[in-house]
Amino acid sequence: MSVPVAKALFGHYRRHPFQVFLVWLGLTLGVALLVGVMSINQHAQDSYTKGASLFSNPFPYVLHHRERGKRIDEDLYVSLRKEGYDHCVPVDLLRTSTQAGKDIQIMGVDTIAMFAFNNANPTSFANAIPLNNSFGTLWVSTELANHFGWQEGQKLTLKGGQEVGPLTMIDGGRIGAGTRLFGDISVIRHLSDHSGLALIYCGEMDKAKRDDLRASLPPTITLSRTETAQLGPLTRAFHLNLFAMGLLAFVVGLFIFYQAISLSMAQRQPLVGIMRELGVGRKSLAIVVSGEMLVWLLLGLVSGNVVGLILAQKLIPTVATTLSDLYGANVDLTLNWQWEWGFYSFLLGVCGFAMASGWPLYRLLTTPPARLSKRMSLVRFSHAEFRWQAIVAAVFIVIALAVYSAPQSQAQGFTLIALILISGGLLLPFIMGKTFVFISDKIKIARLRWFLSDASASLSYRGIAAMAFMMAIATNIGMETMVGSFRSTTEGWLQQRLAADIYVRPDKEMAQPLSTWLEDQSSVKQSLLQWRHEIDTAQGVVEVFTLGTSKEEREALALKVTMPDYWSHLHQSKSMLLSESLALKFDVHPGDTITLPSPFGEGWKVVGIYFDYGNPYSQVMISDRSSLVPWMEREGRVGVAALLNDDDDEKQLVDQMRKEFGLMETQISNQRDILARAMRIFDRTFLVTDTLCTLTLIIAICGLFFSTLATELSRQRQYALLRYMGISGRELAFLGGGQLMLIGLFSALFALPLGLLIAEVLINIVLKYSFGWTMSVSYFPFSYVTTLGGALLTLLAAGCWPVWRLIKRSAILSLREAQ
Repeated sequence: MSVPVAKALFGHYRRHPFQVFLVWLGLTLGVALLVGVMSINQHAQDSYTKGASLFSNPFPYVLHHRERGKRIDEDLYVSLRKEGYDHCVPVDLLRTSTQAGKDIQIMGVDTIAMFAFNNANPTSFANAIPLNNSFGTLWVSTELANHFGWQEGQKLTLKGGQEVGPLTMIDGGRIGAGTRLFGDISVIRHLSDHSGLALIYCGEMDKAKRDDLRASLPPTITLSRTETAQLGPLTRAFHLNLFAMGLLAFVVGLFIFYQAISLSMAQRQPLVGIMRELGVGRKSLAIVVSGEMLVWLLLGLVSGNVVGLILAQKLIPTVATTLSDLYGANVDLTLNWQWEWGFYSFLLGVCGFAMASGWPLYRLLTTPPARLSKRMSLVRFSHAEFRWQAIVAAVFIVIALAVYSAPQSQAQGFTLIALILISGGLLLPFIMGKTFVFISDKIKIARLRWFLSDASASLSYRGIAAMAFMMAIATNIGMETMVGSFRSTTEGWLQQRLAADIYVRPDKEMAQPLSTWLEDQSSVKQSLLQWRHEIDTAQGVVEVFTLGTSKEEREALALKVTMPDYWSHLHQSKSMLLSESLALKFDVHPGDTITLPSPFGEGWKVVGIYFDYGNPYSQVMISDRSSLVPWMEREGRVGVAALLNDDDDEKQLVDQMRKEFGLMETQISNQRDILARAMRIFDRTFLVTDTLCTLTLIIAICGLFFSTLATELSRQRQYALLRYMGISGRELAFLGGGQLMLIGLFSALFALPLGLLIAEVLINIVLKYSFGWTMSVSYFPFSYVTTLGGALLTLLAAGCWPVWRLIKRSAILSLREAQ
């Protein structure tokens, strides 16, 4: 019995081949985006724990300066070698960019010391590098070279006009170079005049030897495990946000899959009704249809994993560069499929598949045979479901209000976003259908009345795709608003904080003479000096900064909230300013007091809270008149800032300063370079999110397009009759396109407030509890119009094309085939 039943049911796809593509498309693309994001996240996490860089395997320990960006004196390395630490290798790092504007990082190693280490450790992973080659050679992973379009033996021209190379390609699995180029330390010495070392990697040591080494180190240098092992906690929020986007894309794909399955089963209703009346049992039908669903699931999972791996390969260079810029992570660009991704995608695919296909299958098998054979049963089924969906949506709204009233957290933010999207999606078809019917009842023109009532009826097969389209639009608007608000806020904050023109990080003994010298220069309006140090607290590392009494330092503060007359309190009493993230951790407000570890102690009054978007640590600011300043001068580091007169030559002053005080290039920064690099890193950080949002929207548009294409072919009879009634082919084409555009416009307008609500949740809850930051929400009407306009024009074309294909055929032929 099952074989003839299967042949009869599967014959449906011969008449409607586009439904095959639609079913495959929904599940495949949903799984692909989810697998792509999961693979990127897991690959990055593996890089942190296992060490994707060349040195994390043979060198589990690293010496580095406590202050980010400062270098280790080369004399320290020489003394270590004399004391018998011959398993330590010096490393230098240089961030630069090519003449084509591509940011790169060069890692230079003392090849002689590395050679000696390799000879003493013949099984070392570092032996993969042919260190006996020319000292000018730069080794690069094949994956990074392919990403940038570099060739074997090519020389790179940097932005300053210097040439480096030639390049030698090595398989990424051998060197694990990630986003770095690797060469001899002399390459960096040739490109930059700075001295000292960025890091000193050390081989395996027992605890006693590590303790001896720590005891001999100066207070500014620390020994820790290789940095890749510490990156997981720092990057957790980044990966969580990325996974949330992948999960959303999977849900949108499931909506399209549900749309296709529902349409396929609804169009086979008359056939199933006839088969039931001829004696075919529900069990036989259930076995055949379940087998069909299983085939779709396997095809979707296999193709989804393949496409997801391809997508991950395309995105991993951007993600790796972002993680390198933000956290110093060196993520390997070699990404291979792992069975865990397939297993997780299988579990999620089965759960999603069951939710997407369970109800259409149940409805098909439990509906009385006589009712199945009626042509309008699909419309009645769907509109009854829309009413139930609206009731469920109301329940979800109540749940969302209860969640919002609970204590806020990152998980609460993601839960609210999910509830907003789901309840909005469930409400959309019901509200849209009722709106179309209400307007059609008020219109006297017959064709417009029919146009709207038919648009309402068409929701039976377009409703689910419209829900997916609405969710994708809402997500795009929410992300555009969040990213745009974040960008404008960060740029404004940087411009406010970077009040000076030049920033210098001198040695402590040089700070006061340098500040005095700057004050004596005619081109310098003012010189500012700031001390900083770190303390360990129960809330993590806290950076302490001094703050002077000048007007410029006060204006450079991006204050969120303060006490009245906070400036006098700060400089005349035991008071401090807290960064927003630290105030959130302590749960304090202006006027409260806090206790910090020694040398601070108890009774410090919080006089204000300021925004801080550029620091992985929490911060406090104290007056430069505080009793703790001598401790800061003794234990901390110093920075000097110079404000220049308008139109004065900055380059000339920098050259004089470097010559007078022997400063390195890396010790001096100017405002323009800091701002430009910060915004370039920011834009790259959200490039992956923008890509996922765009792909999600494309999936949703494809869902509406192919659902329309599939169903318009099944409405040949209706269009043939309309043509006999005198409606022209052009009018019919605009009818199809107009209905789809009307549905798209309604969905987009419905999505706009939901998207803005999602942005509010992202900014005020998710970002706040992920990073400790808050900001005001900015709106970008031009961006919204561009997104919505492009989507709607695509839908107009999608609606016209299938109808145009139908009307090019004769009406009598279409009517005969539709019988």
